[in-house]
Amino acid sequence: MTSPSLSLHGVSAHYGRTQVLDALDLEVGSGELISLLGASGCGKTTTLRLIAGFLTPSSGTIRLGKRELTTLPPHRRDIGLVFQNYALLPHLSVIDNVCFGLKQRSIPAAERQKRGMDMLEIVGMAHLAARLPAALSGGQKQRVALARALVIDPPLLMFDEPLSNLDAKLRVDMRVQIRRLQMAGQRTAVYVTHDQEEAFSISDRVAIMDAGRVVQFDTPETLYRRPANAFVARFVGYENIVAFRVVARGENGATEVEFDGGIRMVLSAADYGAIPDRGLIAARPEGLAPGTDQAGIPATIGVRTFLGRTYQYHCDSPAGRLIALGPIEASLGAATTTRLSINPLFAAVLPYEDLSVIKEQP
Repeated sequence: MTSPSLSLHGVSAHYGRTQVLDALDLEVGSGELISLLGASGCGKTTTLRLIAGFLTPSSGTIRLGKRELTTLPPHRRDIGLVFQNYALLPHLSVIDNVCFGLKQRSIPAAERQKRGMDMLEIVGMAHLAARLPAALSGGQKQRVALARALVIDPPLLMFDEPLSNLDAKLRVDMRVQIRRLQMAGQRTAVYVTHDQEEAFSISDRVAIMDAGRVVQFDTPETLYRRPANAFVARFVGYENIVAFRVVARGENGATEVEFDGGIRMVLSAADYGAIPDRGLIAARPEGLAPGTDQAGIPATIGVRTFLGRTYQYHCDSPAGRLIALGPIEASLGAATTTRLSINPLFAAVLPYEDLSVIKEQP
C-alpha cells in the first residue's frame, strides 16, 4: 500500500530569538521521495526535526495523510529515521538492532525475528546478523540502519545526510539501494542532503532552501534546465550570469539584447522561452564554448585548467568574468583572445535581479 502524503503549512521555527524557518509550505505526494537541498544553516535539518517531532514549530501545521502531527511526541509519529551517524546500539547484535523498533511495538519475538531477518536479506546483511556494530564497516552499518528504519513499515521515511560518512563509490551504491527500496514499498520519503548530485539522482522532486524558505521545488530535470532565479541558478552550477536589456524584437521570436559591457546578441524565444525587457542570462561552463563565432562574446583567456576530457577557461570579457569549456584537441593558451558562443541547452533566461546583492554559493 502506498504511504500517505505529507504536508507542512506555514511552519515557522526559532532557536531563541533567531528565526530558522519562515512560514514554510511543503507538499510531498503519496509515495514520493523528495530531497531538501541547501547550504548549511538554510533550515533543511530543522525541517526534518520538526517533522520527526524533535522540535516544536512556533507556528504552522504538519500533517501525514489525515493525521495531525504538529503536537504529537516523536514515538507516536511512527516515522522511520536513517541518520548520518547510524545511531546503532553498540551492545546489540545486528539482528537485535534491526528488531529494536519492533520490540518497542510489542511485536512477538518469533514474528520480529522473521521480519528482521527478511529485511536483512533485502539489504544484503543477513550473513552478519550476529555481529556487533563495532565489527562492521561504514557501509554495512548504514545498511543495518536502513533495515531498522524499513522493518517497522513506517508511513514516512526520513533520511538525514545518511551517506556523508561513506566513500564516493559506496555513496553511489547506497543511494541506488535506498531509491530501489523506497520505490518498491511506494514509501513517502524526505531526504536531507547538501550534495546536489545525490539529491538529483535519488529524488522525484527537490526543494532548494535558503534562509528558512523553499526557493524552488521542482523535478531535478527542471531545476537543472530551468532554474527560477539567480540564486537557484548559481546553486545548481550556472557559474556565468550576465544582465541584459532588450534593444529590438524581430520576427519569429528573435530578440536582440545588450549585455553589460555593450555586447549585443540575438536570443531566440524557441531556445529560451519568453524574453523579458530586462533580465539575466545564465550559462553553465559547458554552455560557453571558445571559438571564432563573431556573434559570440569577446573574451580573453586568463587561466586554463585541465579537466581530463576538456579544458576549463577562466575568461575576462566586457560582460565580466566568465568560465567556459573547450575540447582538449583545440586547446587555447593564456592571453588568447576568443569569442564565447552560448549553447542554449546549457543556458537559461532568468528574471532580472541586481547581481551585486545576490549571495554567492559556497
